[in-house]
Amino acid sequence: MLGEHIKKLRKQKKLTLEALAGKELSKGMLSLIENNKANPSMESLSYIAKRLDVDVTDLLDAVSSEELRGILEKAEKIYNDPDQKKADKYIQLIGLIEPLWEVIPQGYEAARLLEIYSYSLWKEEKENWLEVSEYAAKMFDQLNISTNRASIAIFWVNQKFLEHKYDEALTIFLQERKTIETTFAYIDPLTRLDLDYHEAILHFAVGSSQSAIRIMENAILFSKEKKVFYRIDDLYRLAACEGMLSKDEKKKNFYLEKLKQYGEFADNKFSLYFYKLFHIMALISEEKEYEKALEEVDQLLSDSDTLEFYDSWFTLEKGKACYYLGRYEEALFLLNKVVIPDVHHPFDLSILYVVDTFIALCHRKLGDKQAASQSIEQAYANYNSLPSTPFKEFTMEVYGEMKK
Repeated sequence: MLGEHIKKLRKQKKLTLEALAGKELSKGMLSLIENNKANPSMESLSYIAKRLDVDVTDLLDAVSSEELRGILEKAEKIYNDPDQKKADKYIQLIGLIEPLWEVIPQGYEAARLLEIYSYSLWKEEKENWLEVSEYAAKMFDQLNISTNRASIAIFWVNQKFLEHKYDEALTIFLQERKTIETTFAYIDPLTRLDLDYHEAILHFAVGSSQSAIRIMENAILFSKEKKVFYRIDDLYRLAACEGMLSKDEKKKNFYLEKLKQYGEFADNKFSLYFYKLFHIMALISEEKEYEKALEEVDQLLSDSDTLEFYDSWFTLEKGKACYYLGRYEEALFLLNKVVIPDVHHPFDLSILYVVDTFIALCHRKLGDKQAASQSIEQAYANYNSLPSTPFKEFTMEVYGEMKK
């Protein structure tokens, strides 16, 4: 490690801690650096190199490739462990990689470590995450590795997306995609599908449906042509959702069936539950089969294998079915249990935000005009910045009726 290398050189030069520290470093700080408990700035590192009469690159080369591979292997294990608690996970990663920051050499291992380090810093809300991320991006540019470079670009875009600044997110994405496609002569199929998928999502988010549909459908064709089925389930879900929101039943049903086939073949529970959710939504909104919808929802909610993520979605549909059956108190109880999960796309939000509209309708049926008014105002506020969808249109219609 760097500290050990500095200590070794100091002893070879027969210098004491005080002598090497000189006037610009304290003995205590130098001791911390030598014991790898403090990370020197580039200015301090240059000063130490000058005092040792060596080039600063000699110190930077202190971290061997073998040592970096070992650290990266440990970092990847922590980063990719789904069972590890998130808070502990990112603190561990920061503690592991931080001593190398600013003195790390070039190479894939170094770049990947900095990439993981930047993600961890962001999770822990550290201000310098972007500086580290940009440094990692430059290293991947120099190494001609498009996959990681694209992942970092998508990470930057997601910061704006999570703030629901969809226009800014799309602008950043298009700039970054242009840079990537200009910089790299070859982009592997998986990276291209990642870029296509995220671009389609962003175009849908800002209401550019035609651009989104073109990119999405081209991505599906590309996936089939190359026989690379990465992201195919995400693309099918996106296409089915777009079909529903554009009221294109043929497209919606076609891609839902494709998604079901994929889910059964790959044993992908997320895809299968998405299919079941849309099936239940159709029973309620199109077929008016409310009792059948309730039966299927109850079976799913009582099944321990049902993914926890879908609980709120299925509870919302159960509440809607109860409302249409005239069971207003039960519907209100269920709808008030719905918690909006950690989703940020307007499509998802549009489906979920209708909960306040149905809460307002239940209150109106039960004679509580004030509560009904508060709930429909909340629904109106939630939908105000979202693009037009059947759920938004339904809410605006109810809002207009209640304001009268």
